[in-house]
This record gives sequence, structure tokens and C-alpha cells, in this order.
Amino acid sequence: MSNNLYVEQRPDGSYAVRKPGAERASAVEPTQRQAIDRARQLNPDAAIHVERVRNTSGGSPDKWRKP
Repeated sequence: MSNNLYVEQRPDGSYAVRKPGAERASAVEPTQRQAIDRARQLNPDAAIHVERVRNTSGGSPDKWRKP
């Protein structure tokens, strides 16, 4: 079993917490910060990967970052 969780922005602007390969989200939160906090509650030992939602000097929206 993978010890990863992904925080992804949904089309409606909310954020989903997903396990790799999952069709359904484990949780949905209104903000990215709340989704990261929820991911930590769901699995404190998980590596959390957060989808970039804007361009920065460190990456573009198609890249993942640490929370």
C-alpha cells in the first residue's frame, strides 16, 4: 500500500484529498490549506503531494510540491 496522499484542485475550486489510483476523494475541503490539514489527519505518516495551482518561480501548475 502506498503511503502517499495527493491534494488536487477540483473544477469547482475546492480541493480533493486522494490516495493514488483512487476514483473517489477521501475528503473534499474548500481551501488548499484545509485539504492539507485534512490529509495530515487522515494519515499523519503519509507523504503529501500538493498540486500547484499557479505559475511560480519554482514550477508551473502541472507540477507537484510539498505542503
